[in-house]
Amino acid sequence: MSKEADGPDRATAAKSQPNLSVKRIRPAYEQVAEQLRELVLSGSVAPGDRLPVEGDLSAEFGVSRSTIREAIRLLSSQSMVHTVRGPAGGTFVSAPDPESLRDYLETSIGLLSGSDGISAADLLEVRDVLEVPAARLAAERRTDEHIELMRSCIDRERQQRDRGERFEMNQQFHAQVLAAAGNALLTVVTDPVYRVIQTRFLKDEERPFYGRVHDEHVEILECIARGDGDAAADAMARHLDQLRDVYGHPADPAPAKPPARTLRAARSKPAAVLPGRAGRKRTG
Repeated sequence: MSKEADGPDRATAAKSQPNLSVKRIRPAYEQVAEQLRELVLSGSVAPGDRLPVEGDLSAEFGVSRSTIREAIRLLSSQSMVHTVRGPAGGTFVSAPDPESLRDYLETSIGLLSGSDGISAADLLEVRDVLEVPAARLAAERRTDEHIELMRSCIDRERQQRDRGERFEMNQQFHAQVLAAAGNALLTVVTDPVYRVIQTRFLKDEERPFYGRVHDEHVEILECIARGDGDAAADAMARHLDQLRDVYGHPADPAPAKPPARTLRAARSKPAAVLPGRAGRKRTG
């Protein structure tokens, strides 16, 4: 058979092969870590429990000890397990730490907000979803102590003159509303969103803005204090809607580095100020 005849036959055979929908085989240590993670999340292994020793895990999974060590390192980097040295030591399942989870979420959301993944509008919408129902719950579940703490935040917020301290008191007021809602997970999820918005998207505002925030906080507090959930939710929704004008766009991304050849050539030239960059003030 000629080469000319072979060509079309091969092309036809290639086209007739089915497209298989398969998943790539992950490294063994990732598969081990995933199974251990599932055991923790399902409750089969509880916080504080000690995992079997390295040799037993190696035999159980049918992998080498080095693979087990890599899997444990991966879980440790995710704060799911920790290792204790000494006679009574070993690898233990870590107890949940809300503060660590908040820090992790703030870092992750902050990184996403610096790309095209998350916009200011996305974050503000999440605040609406979380904080408006939280205000309704706060009106239903608040205690006298919650009311006093919210009132204290409002009083201290008005006394502050420093912009950063004012916003700290502003955040504390919202934190107390979340606390009054009686759902600990609300605080863990909402606080990182608030801090990322404040850090990356907040614009400088004059004093009239702070006066308006004060009045809106007072209204929210009054609704919560009298136990009017619908009014508290409406007041919070209006408050968050007013804040949308306060948030701008994230800081301009850093310019891409020029090629190495350009860098070498630039060494002999004095540094130049990029147009439009001089005197720019960062607010994030």
